[in-house]
Amino acid sequence: MIRALILGGTADANLLATEIARAGIAAVYSYGGRTRAPADQPLPTRIGGFGGVSGLADYIRREGITHVIDATHPFAAEMSRNAVAACADTGTPLIALERAPWVKAAGDNWIEVADITSAVAALPLERTRVFLAIGRQHIAPFGARPQHAYTLRFVDPPEDALPLPDADIIVSRGPFTLGGELELMRAREIEWIVARNSGGAGARAKIDAARAIGLPVIMLARPQLPDRLRVESVAEVMQWLGHRTCLGA
Repeated sequence: MIRALILGGTADANLLATEIARAGIAAVYSYGGRTRAPADQPLPTRIGGFGGVSGLADYIRREGITHVIDATHPFAAEMSRNAVAACADTGTPLIALERAPWVKAAGDNWIEVADITSAVAALPLERTRVFLAIGRQHIAPFGARPQHAYTLRFVDPPEDALPLPDADIIVSRGPFTLGGELELMRAREIEWIVARNSGGAGARAKIDAARAIGLPVIMLARPQLPDRLRVESVAEVMQWLGHRTCLGA
């Protein structure tokens, strides 16, 4: 009998949870705990970390987990690496539901970088207005460029003061529209964007907006992860679990 563990927190994970619940598959949905008010799920839910590789392996054994689905954010590298190691340790099948990355298109002005340090260095020295769309965990290094005016967007209001002297915070949850992103960038006179190559449709509007108005985008590449079975659709995960789905993505 299947008892699946979904490592979630993304729109794709939410779609998967709905389909798994509809199919009557026993499963647990796990949130990492970074969002204070996570979306409700149609499955039993747990919130918080596992305590590294050993903690996740212990959970898999204790809860009788037979299949693990890593549907975390493409930049949740630590969790993904822990899942690979814990599943290898316990002999548990693992699949990653990971959206395809965005591909540079005609009209895009991307500066592609490998990490946060390189992203900070790629910003101009003279003062400019930056839309920093990289998640709240990676803000601190930009304190090395305090001359810029930053616009940041979070799902939750920050609990602590940001290490940026000039920061405009927007609290909002996606998905976002092209029209809305164009309005945001024009209203705040954004001149540069720093973004992670998250892929998918929900966060893409800012990239399309940057192309439309000719803004440079400092694009962070995805972290390197261990080899694992990877698919891009809910339907493929359901097939892996031995079930059919009416969803095509």
